[in-house]
Amino acid sequence: MHVQEWLETVPPLAIYLLVGVVIGLESLGIPLPGEIILVSSALLASQHGEINPFVLGACASAGAIIGDSIGYAIGRKGGRPLLAWLGNKFPKHFSEGHIATAERSFQKWGMWAVFFGRFVALLRIFAGPLAGVLRMPYWKFLIANVLGGIVWAGGTTAVIYYVGVVAESWLKRFSWLGLVAAVLIGLTSMLIIKRKAKKAQTAHPAPEPVGAGD
Repeated sequence: MHVQEWLETVPPLAIYLLVGVVIGLESLGIPLPGEIILVSSALLASQHGEINPFVLGACASAGAIIGDSIGYAIGRKGGRPLLAWLGNKFPKHFSEGHIATAERSFQKWGMWAVFFGRFVALLRIFAGPLAGVLRMPYWKFLIANVLGGIVWAGGTTAVIYYVGVVAESWLKRFSWLGLVAAVLIGLTSMLIIKRKAKKAQTAHPAPEPVGAGD
């Protein structure tokens, strides 16, 4: 079952909690499809009035901020042994190459890596724990974490929601236009066929039946 089809069977309150928890766990450092869940939920909200996009965006933002903060605390306490443990548990996501790439980003950009890391799948699961491992000052991390969480989660929700609303409206309008176009094409084709048939009949009149002139 597709994610969006499955979400349609879930009550709005459960969707808010699901989005917040999944994004929170992903931000904490557990590889989960947080972005897919958020996009699917925002698209679902654009088609069903029961789901409030503002509440959805707030839950997503809260999950991102809280999850990243917990990840920071775990990373600060666990240090590099934690990264080695994660590499053994999730080699696809926490390989040495991925960790090195994320670490270079942090060394180059500092707190901006936390902010922009929200928009990159690889850095999104690394940002909190790695900032803790590298002992970034918490106040810097917190500012970047809060701003990044709100802009990414709230912005993604808003964009997908309004795109969904516009798309649904456009598709409805398109369906009516398609119906009108089909009717017009049908009528035009009928008129052309009738005109051609009339011309053909005028150019080649049907022969009179035998004996009609007797």
